[in-house]
Amino acid sequence: MKRMKYTIVGVIGFLIGMCVLTDINENLGTVFILIAISWIIYRKISKRKNKEVVPELTREKQEHYYEAGMSDKEIVFFRTTLSETKGQIDQLEKNFYNIPKLNAINLRYDTLKVAKAMFKEIVKEPKKLHLADKFLYTHLPNLVEMTNKYADISNHEIKSKETYDTLNNSIGAIENVSRLIIEDYENFVSDDIEDLEVEISIAKQNANKEAFKHNISDDQEEL
Repeated sequence: MKRMKYTIVGVIGFLIGMCVLTDINENLGTVFILIAISWIIYRKISKRKNKEVVPELTREKQEHYYEAGMSDKEIVFFRTTLSETKGQIDQLEKNFYNIPKLNAINLRYDTLKVAKAMFKEIVKEPKKLHLADKFLYTHLPNLVEMTNKYADISNHEIKSKETYDTLNNSIGAIENVSRLIIEDYENFVSDDIEDLEVEISIAKQNANKEAFKHNISDDQEEL
């Protein structure tokens, strides 16, 4: 997108420069027409890119969001946010798989697996989006940014001692954020875990009651 933008800006600048240098008034209208056409093309490309970012909303997903009590505006905001998050996770996956040391961190902390699991949980429970704010707006973006920079620096052909020190320090920071993402996931699903523990506890209590009643019944039969 940026490359396309710079290309169009360059073309516009070139056309304006040609107009000024040649000072041919009769070509002025043609130049402005070309500028207008370039701008229209850029706007269409921009809109097309934006549409590609957010996938088409299926009826099944729409019903899921409505059942969760979301309004149309909330659905648009939610899907836009999650589309950006998916793009960040995809970029993180590329960074991990392209750099062995980064992938070692991923394997150690299951960072990518946790991030994808977090994404699925948010989609499953969209009304809990606010509980994932640290993951969405701080930890995941920071992790992507750090791994991007690590990948760029590690690809330098010549590295100084300072460069290696920076890379080593970055590894520690990336590990810290990976741990924070695990905490984000644990906090997000904590209510589900508590509900499951309560259900298990109730099931055990009911099972014990049934066993107790059965024992009493057996004793009475023996009497």
